[in-house]
Amino acid sequence: MKRIKLNTISKIHFLCMTVAVMMSGDMQEILADRPNIILIMADDLGYRELGSYGQKLIKTPYLDQLASEGMRFTRNYSGNAVCAPSRCVLMTGQHPGHAYIRNNSELKPEGQGPIPAATITMAEVLGDLGYQTGAFGKWGLGGPGSEGDPIVQGFDRFFGYNCQRHAHSYYPNYLWNNDTRIVLDNNPPVPGHAGLAEGADPADPRSYDIFKGKDYAPDRINEQAVSFIRENKDKPFFLYYPTVIPHVALHVPDDELKPYLELEWKDPPFVRDGGYGYTPHFTPRAAYAAMITRMDRYVGNILQTVEELGLAENTIVIFTSDNGTTHLKKEVDYDFFRSVGELRGLKGSLYEGGIRVPLVVKWPEKVKAGSTSHVVTGLEDWMPTLLELIGASDSLPESVDGLSIAAELLGNKQPKRDFLYREFSGYGGQQAVWMGPWKGIRQNMLRKNPEPLKIELYNLRKDPSESKDVAEKYPQIVAQIRELMKREHIPSKQFPIGPLDKLADSNK
Repeated sequence: MKRIKLNTISKIHFLCMTVAVMMSGDMQEILADRPNIILIMADDLGYRELGSYGQKLIKTPYLDQLASEGMRFTRNYSGNAVCAPSRCVLMTGQHPGHAYIRNNSELKPEGQGPIPAATITMAEVLGDLGYQTGAFGKWGLGGPGSEGDPIVQGFDRFFGYNCQRHAHSYYPNYLWNNDTRIVLDNNPPVPGHAGLAEGADPADPRSYDIFKGKDYAPDRINEQAVSFIRENKDKPFFLYYPTVIPHVALHVPDDELKPYLELEWKDPPFVRDGGYGYTPHFTPRAAYAAMITRMDRYVGNILQTVEELGLAENTIVIFTSDNGTTHLKKEVDYDFFRSVGELRGLKGSLYEGGIRVPLVVKWPEKVKAGSTSHVVTGLEDWMPTLLELIGASDSLPESVDGLSIAAELLGNKQPKRDFLYREFSGYGGQQAVWMGPWKGIRQNMLRKNPEPLKIELYNLRKDPSESKDVAEKYPQIVAQIRELMKREHIPSKQFPIGPLDKLADSNK
């Protein structure tokens, strides 16, 4: 029985009608024809950290094969520049000027600020359409037992980390299975934030053994995701797989690390100087590459299971990331890997490198294999896109800001996008609008700044690196972007951006 929100009368009415109709053969036939949906989201994976996006050092054979069998997007944007608000955009279809969660906000003892009970999520909409829904990985939109808990927000099954901070360790002492803690064989658990033991020699690789556990949580999560597919092979399912990799800490089993150690990358240890950062690692470059390759193998396990069960032709597979590569240079050498390539910015920034991320979509015989798309798309687009692809656009909530890209996927004429909007109250306060080839961006609105509302303007078609601000040259474009920035921001008490909020108040 699906969990329902008792304060949403219209949904209760709809569910009752659906149950009645499902007794008919017509509904069974409709459900049998609907494709399965697998949405995989990496954690802090940069724009150029897959082979299909130009990566030369990190091996990602399964994801590269996925790109060769589907459509690869070059102008895809995550929901925001850090974890929780990006996931909120995906789950609700609302851009960050309307979404409830607009920054990370940790709650004690475990979890992040919850999305409200009345929120309509992608999982709820698909569940009401007859899909079995499961989430496996990192949630980050409401602590255990809160109104934002995934099993309250439309998922029939959840397994993994509820809390983002808990997910900083890949060797924790437990994971969540719905509302039950599952104990892992890590005694003691490996912390996500800790330094070398007192007196330990940083030049001795054995000093880092304290950060190696026994029971690798991502293995457990992948096993459960595969089991979910097997258990639901005879009915339409929605598998949401927000893997925790490659977010630091640098924790990876030695068997995955070994091939990269053989490359002799002149890999200086990360020793956590000054107590800042996650846990130390003797070979951080090798560890980071190995983590991404491990994630790639997990994706391979998912894809191979779908093939084995004969489900591939009727399964939509989506792979993306929640934001760009981390800015923690000593832990993740983004220059060495060219993690964001020519782009400017990293995680936490609304410059391209912090928010432009990979997107690969496969649906055999529907999405052209080996194709590339340059349309601008964002995480808010997935609810309308999926509903159109499964023939259920009438179920799209009115609150959704996203634009369906179903036409682009199916090789038809894609409706023009007027703009894409982002705002972020973190990292100094930022706001951005993409409009055709143009991008306007505001930075440091919450820091000491004599011009907090100043707009930088870039022509991304000519200048993808955002190296030349041309605002003075194109005042009319800046004026259009300024109006969009003013219109699309609805003030949030939880995540205020003072200069923008004052503008909104002036309209009342």
